[in-house]
Amino acid sequence: MNLEELEKLLNDCGVALYDTEIANENGRQIYRVYITKSGGVSLDDCEVVSKLLSPIYDVMPPVSGDWILEVSSPGLERKLSKIDHFAKSIGEMAKVALNDKSQIVGKIISVNGHDILINSDEGNININFNDIKKAKTFIQW
Repeated sequence: MNLEELEKLLNDCGVALYDTEIANENGRQIYRVYITKSGGVSLDDCEVVSKLLSPIYDVMPPVSGDWILEVSSPGLERKLSKIDHFAKSIGEMAKVALNDKSQIVGKIISVNGHDILINSDEGNININFNDIKKAKTFIQW
């Protein structure tokens, strides 16, 4: 199943696809599906999606070998690996590591094409998405 088909299935369940990842933990391969929903994701949402995807992935595995399906919310502090992740996180705080090894911390103000505007202590900084090595949202306590 491709990502478009997965997105459509999840939309039919009332949730949206945030991201997928393959992780190896304790010698086990885990295929994670992160979902979001206005108002937050519940345990019931994760269960519904898991029950929907399990039989499909039994026939068309998303990865080779032994693996486990895990469905969850991306959480309050989450990875920003797509331009769409930044667009959905406008107004939130982010830590951004750039390819040149510099780091920017601030609030995501806007996304325009591949340009992301972040308000940091140094003022507004415009970052091109292609210059980002890794980024994540964070909560200030």
